[in-house]
Amino acid sequence: MIETTEFLDSPFLDIPTTTLADLLGRERVMDIGIRPLWGPVPRVAGPAFTVRCPPGDNLMLHAAIHRAEPGSVIVVESGNLDYALAGGNVCAVAQRRGIAAFVLDGVIRDLAEVREAGFPVFARGVIPIPGAKKAVGPLGGRVRCGGVRVDAGDVVVADEEGVVAVPAARREEILTAARATLAKEATETLDAWESAHRARVDAILAEGGFEG
Repeated sequence: MIETTEFLDSPFLDIPTTTLADLLGRERVMDIGIRPLWGPVPRVAGPAFTVRCPPGDNLMLHAAIHRAEPGSVIVVESGNLDYALAGGNVCAVAQRRGIAAFVLDGVIRDLAEVREAGFPVFARGVIPIPGAKKAVGPLGGRVRCGGVRVDAGDVVVADEEGVVAVPAARREEILTAARATLAKEATETLDAWESAHRARVDAILAEGGFEG
């Protein structure tokens, strides 16, 4: 198992989600509804601490903030937009405990407090009504957030472009490939990119019978 402490200064903090999306494809990128609730938001990266909350209930997220290790990204399956999963105090405690961010398939409240504290939250929006605290369930199971399957320990990277979940088993492979991609891009001029891009586009057009 990957030790969470490895992610307190995660190497994935240097990798844009756009680069990861190119390498991993659509199925590992959360949908457009999971977005930063304030900005400019810093890029965050860390192992997923997974939580499932039934509609209208937030008990297990509130339990998770006392159990997730520093550096974790708490990822919640909920899909409910009628009741807040968390508010200002929950986010403040999570931040104080070193949790890197929340990625929630749901909504929060107390956005002004969260924004002022600078705690990164990626979610579907804001509503002032709190959820109930009744439904007890396990932590650390497989969840689905923003249309993406996430297992505990997967590397979650989130920035202003979106949220990507890197499978834990592919962590080193994807990190190596991403670094190689960024190194190549750093040495390429815009003129060189434009020339290669036009040649590629023109070849596709010609193959499709385009004239002009």
